[in-house]
Amino acid sequence: MPNSATQRLKVFARRLVVHETAATKSAGAQKSAAFRVCEKLRQPLSRLSGVAGFRSLLSRALALANDEACWMKAIHVKADGSLEGLEQAQAQLSETEIAEGEVVLIAQLIGLLVTFIGEELTLRLVQESWPDAPFDDMNA
Repeated sequence: MPNSATQRLKVFARRLVVHETAATKSAGAQKSAAFRVCEKLRQPLSRLSGVAGFRSLLSRALALANDEACWMKAIHVKADGSLEGLEQAQAQLSETEIAEGEVVLIAQLIGLLVTFIGEELTLRLVQESWPDAPFDDMNA
């Protein structure tokens, strides 16, 4: 995959973010939808590759996302694989800019997963993480 996320991956990522937003809207979640998507993927991916492996994968996705959304340089991957730093960006950017950057980050992460473990296993992992989401019609 080239540095920029493909349109198909962005559509898939946007659906993940929208689904996560809708699922947690009533719960009043404070974290961004993209951060919650990463959190949901962290557990199964850490089982596969360890925390360091997941952290490396997410760090690479973040570096690739920086090419399309330079504000993502304010985001950092912590030692446990979680993300931090969105608060500073939210104070300076519009909701649209943040949302687009988050979609790019998730698209890059999904794209890396497709590269390393294949489309079928990536889709299965997404379906296991969001069992109530209608992703059957989507192929990365």
